[in-house]
Amino acid sequence: MTIYFALLRGINVGGHNMIKMAELKRMFEELGYERVQTYINSGNVIFESSENVITIEDQIEREISKVFGFNIATILRTADELSSIIDKSPFGELVLTEGQSIHLTLLKEAPTQEQIDKLPVVDQGDDEYHIDGKEIYVLYRNSILDSKLLKKFQNLLPATARNWKTIMKLDAMARALK
Repeated sequence: MTIYFALLRGINVGGHNMIKMAELKRMFEELGYERVQTYINSGNVIFESSENVITIEDQIEREISKVFGFNIATILRTADELSSIIDKSPFGELVLTEGQSIHLTLLKEAPTQEQIDKLPVVDQGDDEYHIDGKEIYVLYRNSILDSKLLKKFQNLLPATARNWKTIMKLDAMARALK
């Protein structure tokens, strides 16, 4: 059995695509996934399955559409992949100051060089980003709300973003399941 994370894009944001975590957990259990847990109200689900990534993503996306009545992207990573993502962070040793934050954007597929070359040029200010395969690590040096960098990656969909504290908590949850 493999420990997976399903990171759902755009649920419970601004009153749209609302899903109660207890109902989401029940749906995952009814799909046959084991040891299902959710974390906070933004669509983070950890579970075990012997199925492959493509099968799981398809099952979850179809079931959410059927049960909740809307279509959203599901981004999957295994516990081992998440651990590797954390280890590769270019900002891992950075001590953050007031207002700074690290976010991780997770993509379904790694962008091609052509897609990367076509990303819009934006005023980054002091913000930084690094693309590594299917992940984009972003350091916001001031408020994320003031950053222009968010606009840069809008065309690399499907994707979903999480703050670094959430990523670390999900990793801790996976370690507790092992």
